[in-house]
Amino acid sequence: MIARPKIDMQEATRLTRAGRLGEAMALLRGAVASPPPSPPASETNSAEMPGPGGRTTIDMVPPSPGTGETWTPPQPGDPDAAPAGRPQAREMFRGLLDRFRRPHAPAGDAVAPGRPVAPGPAPAPDGARFDECSYAGQTGQRTYKLYIPGGRAEQALPLVVMLHGCTQSPDDFAAGTRMNELAEEQGFLVAYPEQTRSANASRCWNWFNPGDQRRDGGEPALIAGITRQIMRDHPVDPRRVYVAGLSAGGAAAAIMGAAYPDLYAAVGVHSGLACGAASDMMSAFTAMRQGMPPAAASLRRSGAAVPTIVFHGDRDTTVSPVNGDQVLAQAEAASDLRTTVRNGTAPGGIGYTCTIRADDAGRPMSEHWVLHGAGHAWSGGSPAGSYTEPRGPDASREMMRFFRRQLGE
Repeated sequence: MIARPKIDMQEATRLTRAGRLGEAMALLRGAVASPPPSPPASETNSAEMPGPGGRTTIDMVPPSPGTGETWTPPQPGDPDAAPAGRPQAREMFRGLLDRFRRPHAPAGDAVAPGRPVAPGPAPAPDGARFDECSYAGQTGQRTYKLYIPGGRAEQALPLVVMLHGCTQSPDDFAAGTRMNELAEEQGFLVAYPEQTRSANASRCWNWFNPGDQRRDGGEPALIAGITRQIMRDHPVDPRRVYVAGLSAGGAAAAIMGAAYPDLYAAVGVHSGLACGAASDMMSAFTAMRQGMPPAAASLRRSGAAVPTIVFHGDRDTTVSPVNGDQVLAQAEAASDLRTTVRNGTAPGGIGYTCTIRADDAGRPMSEHWVLHGAGHAWSGGSPAGSYTEPRGPDASREMMRFFRRQLGE
């Protein structure tokens, strides 16, 4: 048996909160010995171990609104606990991604339980379906849920691909965003690809891995494959195919827009990061807290620009709001767009500033919604899902409006 160093998780958490990421990562990797006294049983440390695909992970439950301020070991019966005989890893950065409610937020600020429980699928209206499907390709396989609105079987409909955040599921994300209800109202298909626990212990899309940031490789190939399979099996208007996501899913959506500008007509990024914001776990921590490096942020996409709408809370302590600026800086290929700024307040009380950049024909090429006082949660979402801010403007409806404007609808 190989001896493994003890790691002081409480100290690693403190260093991370203080912004001392290099020291925190060194401690997690066992480069710094933990203090001699043994920690209490409730804070027993777990050694670093390789996760799926060789990614560095750690088998501990991070601090969260549900578990308090310390790292804790998985509890017996915990659905996220490791199965017998195979240690279940946890991504080291889940401590940030899983803490979607900002510290000391007032009650009711954002619906963000520490261990969200995915709701069952909402009953579909008469004639509508919410099917569970699967896709297999050269880079792997994934299941996905597909919402098909009722009464429109013969029409060529728009398609929206929705990429969930960490710890979420298709049913959970559908409930929180209310996108199925909007699809029934406006007439479009909605697909929800599902990340697997074997690919990422927290079910995050692996936006920080170089192999998952390029066309025809890794997870982008899987998501594009799901999109094309739906287009083959259902009447879809190829001019009206869109992709959107939250947090890690938002970062994945930005990657899809960069990698497949010929497939997606527009992109929605909620609380996410730009394509290439990180190249490994260390840089993922850094990008989440302070954005991507200036040299990388200055690079524009090499392919065609894809119209992009961004939502980001200015009190987001999980993914810094500067990332929203960088998503749009990377997405915009033209500098001669006309800029309009408007301010408002959603019925729920969250104020916002919306910056619109349009071409000469008035078509919006980008929109940036800064949500004042909001944290890391889907704006205008339903409490039925996890990581939502019901008091904000309706991000789902505004994204669909932006998407439809691309064809002058």
